[in-house]
Amino acid sequence: MEKCKRSLTGRKTSSFRLRCPSLNSLRLQRIFDVFDKNHDGMITADELSLALRSLGLDTDPSELDSMVSPYIRPGNSGLRFEDFEALHRSLNELFFGLDDLQDREGKDCEEESELTEAFKVFDEDGDGYISARELQVVLRKLGLGDEGREIDRVEKMISSVDRDQDGRVDFFEFKDMMRGVIVRSA
Repeated sequence: MEKCKRSLTGRKTSSFRLRCPSLNSLRLQRIFDVFDKNHDGMITADELSLALRSLGLDTDPSELDSMVSPYIRPGNSGLRFEDFEALHRSLNELFFGLDDLQDREGKDCEEESELTEAFKVFDEDGDGYISARELQVVLRKLGLGDEGREIDRVEKMISSVDRDQDGRVDFFEFKDMMRGVIVRSA
């Protein structure tokens, strides 16, 4: 299991931690959906192994199976989302501990809550993304019609923060952008 721990974690990263459970549950659900290749609502050890390999993380199948099997409920062939979430939480505690993070968690959750509210202003249709059209509407409402008049210009604004180049901004891209703005203005 030790080899699996090293290959799965590589280096410690705060993005792995569940700092604000309500927000990160959405992130975890997206990851779960990507790993669930056959879309049956379960991730088998084989699907998880395949997903980890595609991310460049080599895992020993028997070690991965021994890590995952305690979280698979009797009668199921794989992890349901709730099981996957429990596994994630367990790995989070194992690799990052919680003792020195308690104070920071409250602050992180408050900050993410504020960013979530700001994001909702832009995400008018509530689909979890800010499109160029949605940004254009908000710019007009803010009295910045000149900046949002031409859709090509608005699309360039979107592409400047759109890391996955899908033509829209998700919450995590928005959060990175807002943190950059806050840091630069401080």
